[in-house]
Amino acid sequence: MAEYYKRKKICQMCAGKSVDYKDVMIVSKYINEKGKILPRRMTGACAKHQRHIANQIKISRFMALLPYTK
Repeated sequence: MAEYYKRKKICQMCAGKSVDYKDVMIVSKYINEKGKILPRRMTGACAKHQRHIANQIKISRFMALLPYTK
C-alpha cells in the first residue's frame, strides 16, 4: 500500500513575503468566503505570523477595506 506524506507548509512571511492591511488582494487570501480568518493549519503560517495576519485583517476591516461578513 502506498503511503503519501503531506508536505509541511512553510510560512510565507518567514520566507520573505509580507502582509499589509492596505493590500486587499493578499489579505483576502487569509479569509474564507464567509469572512472568517483561516486557521494556521490552512494558511501554513507560524504562530507569530498568524497573529500578525489576524491583526492586519482586523485593521483592514476597521478601515472598511474588507467587509466583516460576505
